[in-house]
Amino acid sequence: MFWLQPFIAAFTGWFTTWIAIKMLFHPRNPVRFMGITIQGVFPKRQALVADKIGHMVASELIHFDDIAARINDPVELKKLTPVIEQHLDDFLKVKLKEKLPVIAMFVTGSTLDKIKEGMLEEINILLPDLISRYTDSLSQKIDIRKMVTEKVARFSSDKLEQILEAVMKKEFAFLEIIGGVLGFVIGLIQMGLTLI
Repeated sequence: MFWLQPFIAAFTGWFTTWIAIKMLFHPRNPVRFMGITIQGVFPKRQALVADKIGHMVASELIHFDDIAARINDPVELKKLTPVIEQHLDDFLKVKLKEKLPVIAMFVTGSTLDKIKEGMLEEINILLPDLISRYTDSLSQKIDIRKMVTEKVARFSSDKLEQILEAVMKKEFAFLEIIGGVLGFVIGLIQMGLTLI
C-alpha cells in the first residue's frame, strides 16, 4: 500500500482536475448540498460573461466606421456599377417607353447612352454619401453591445459547453494530465517524507 501512494495521489490529482473542469459547466441549475448552493461557473456567471463579450465586441471588434469604410471602398463600389448599369439600361430602353411613351419616341439610341452615362456619373457621386448617411443612421439605431450581450445570454449552457470544449479540448486534457502528474509528484514527496 505504501508504494501505491504516488499512483493514488496521481489519480486524485487527475480526478480533482477533471471534476474542476466539469464544474465550469455543471450543475447547470443551482443545487443545495449540505447547506451550500452549488452551480457551474459559466451557468452562474452567464449574464456577466455575456455583458463582457458584448462590451469587447462593441468596443474592440466591430465599429460602424469600419463597416462604412469597407462599403465605401471605391473597389467595392465599382462592383456595383454593372448592376446599376443593367438597371438603367432596362429603365431607359423598356420602362421609359411604358411610362413616358411620347418622350421615348424622341429619344434615340445615342441620346439614351448619354443620359445613361450622366445618370451613372451622378449615382457614383451620390452613392458614397448615401452609404455614409445610411451607416451613420444605423449606428445610432443598432446597439452592437446590447445585441451581442442578448445573444450570448440566450445561449444554452449546452451550447456554451460545446463551443468551449471544441475550442479547448486539448487544453482541458492537458490540465487533467498536469493534475495527474502533480498528484504523482506530491505522492512521491509524501512517500519520501514518510521514509525520513
